[in-house]
Amino acid sequence: MRWFTALLGVAILAAVAAVMLVLPADDPAPSSDSSPIASPSAASSSTAAPTPAAATFTDPCGTFDTAVKAPYAVTGYWLIPTTDHCTWRRQFRAIHQVGGDTVIRIGWGLQARPVDEDGRVLKDGEVDSRYAPCEEDGVPCVTAAENDLKALNPGNRVSWTFVYRTDEAFGPGIFRCPEVEKKIEVDDTVFYRLIAPGDGSDDASCGNLSSQGRAYHVILIAAAKEDSLTELLDLGDQFGMKVFPALPLAPRDPGQSTRASERGVNTLTTLTRRILQDYGDRFQGRASLGGFYQPFELQMRDMVYSGADDPDEAAKDNPTLRVYASQHGIVEQVMPDKPILVSPYLEARKSKAFSATPKEVAAGFEALARTGVGIVAPQDSRGTGKVGLFWPDERDEPVDDRLRPVVGEGLSNGEAYHGSTRDYYREMAGARDRMAEQGYDVQLWANVEAFEPSGAEPCGTRTGTRGRTDKDRLDRAVTQVGRYVSKVVSYMWSDFFTCAAPGTPSLAEEIARDHDRPIPVDAVRLPRDIQDGIEIRGYNLSAESQATITWEGQETPRTVAVAGVGLEPPPPGTPAGMGTAWVPFDWGQVPEDTWVRIEITGPDGRRAAEPLHVRITL
Repeated sequence: MRWFTALLGVAILAAVAAVMLVLPADDPAPSSDSSPIASPSAASSSTAAPTPAAATFTDPCGTFDTAVKAPYAVTGYWLIPTTDHCTWRRQFRAIHQVGGDTVIRIGWGLQARPVDEDGRVLKDGEVDSRYAPCEEDGVPCVTAAENDLKALNPGNRVSWTFVYRTDEAFGPGIFRCPEVEKKIEVDDTVFYRLIAPGDGSDDASCGNLSSQGRAYHVILIAAAKEDSLTELLDLGDQFGMKVFPALPLAPRDPGQSTRASERGVNTLTTLTRRILQDYGDRFQGRASLGGFYQPFELQMRDMVYSGADDPDEAAKDNPTLRVYASQHGIVEQVMPDKPILVSPYLEARKSKAFSATPKEVAAGFEALARTGVGIVAPQDSRGTGKVGLFWPDERDEPVDDRLRPVVGEGLSNGEAYHGSTRDYYREMAGARDRMAEQGYDVQLWANVEAFEPSGAEPCGTRTGTRGRTDKDRLDRAVTQVGRYVSKVVSYMWSDFFTCAAPGTPSLAEEIARDHDRPIPVDAVRLPRDIQDGIEIRGYNLSAESQATITWEGQETPRTVAVAGVGLEPPPPGTPAGMGTAWVPFDWGQVPEDTWVRIEITGPDGRRAAEPLHVRITL
């Protein structure tokens, strides 16, 4: 408490302190940049993690400890589906041990497919072996569906066939008309045959099947005998975690694969409605069902979505966002308490014609919010090299060596990119707050990519050309985004966190060993009583930590001990686990408009991977 030794009679300093304490929240003076911090959201209550059911549990896969042993700043992870259910348990345990409370499932897509003259589903001109076993009394399922439709009215016909695969199993809630919709079991595969009116109406009754001849779409689902989602939700209950299953992935536009096809949107809407109705019957009230993941990936850029009834206005809407809104409306109707999570990517490279500036991305955020999403978790896009991790005073510095394969040689950060990760999240945080003022309840999360652009250190065939990264780089990403978001998640646990070269630790093992290293995310000027100082916000900030403060032209770096932790709570809506530390520091010694570096060192000598860069307007 040695900062209390300041003389109480220094009236001028006291007056300055009083002025500083009443500055408005959006004044540029207190902070490194005049931008919004993470804000609270009503949706956050629906994504709060449940409590583990017990300290341990035992099943045929073994005995599993449900304790958190090495909590880290990243608390949610994507998982690739697996057929080994014991692997699920090991993954949940490993994720939970490092503080993970959220699992996001990668899902499957709805596809339009041709059929041959016998009604067998084709893929690339050949009979698709996945759907070939689906027969009813020796008749292919698509033909059998058309026969049943024609028996009700000879004018009925099948105009389009769609297929969908999943490792889930559904209950009777997925069916609307049992006269023509069926569950067909063939060995270890279960097929569900659904009928959708071509206009997407999905009538509440089945009377129209016989009253008039119409065109119908057949949706053939190849599913499983045992429901994977039930098992994942059970694991969520046992470990105290939230599960976000994926919505059906929209078909892609054949003319532009990055865009969702609007031709199949009615059928996609019907399938989404049926699955959600079944979920509502079986999972309503499950604490471990966190929400739903929208898996169709799109780029964050200047997009428009109004949802207007006026055809001229609606024509301006982004086609993929129209598809989003159609699906999201079903979730709102059937399970309105469950938020939809979407994770678009950023593209900041100036060399790309389709790149977007931070302000253009903010406009895209606002358009996304209007489609009914509850959580936007933009990919930080550092793993793909589409955005760089740097501070405003580092724009003239050369790009990270690991980014050169995707931006080229000899470029500075400012030459390569429209902005840094922090620039983009700052603008999106502002967009989030503007949408909240308009009544849109949407959270901003960060999806920090746990890989590198080059496969120099490959993680296996499933990860393609991407290579593994290290905890140091992941810490730096958290520092860049942490001020503006309410949660940090990462793509993806399997395999980027678990792969390792012989004799080297995996990323998950690095985190377990180094989870308590300081990770600062923000610094603001904050006097206490009559003493000027700095409030540091971040993770693992202890009372024994030190801050080393430097700036250009300074004769000697200044190292100051932390004078108190938790004196003020972190701003509302910031991620769980974040705290505050206060350091006495006279800002009057810093020249006007100068960037200051603040490096945090823990009590054991470990330094934060990334120092904060702060510029205070005096």
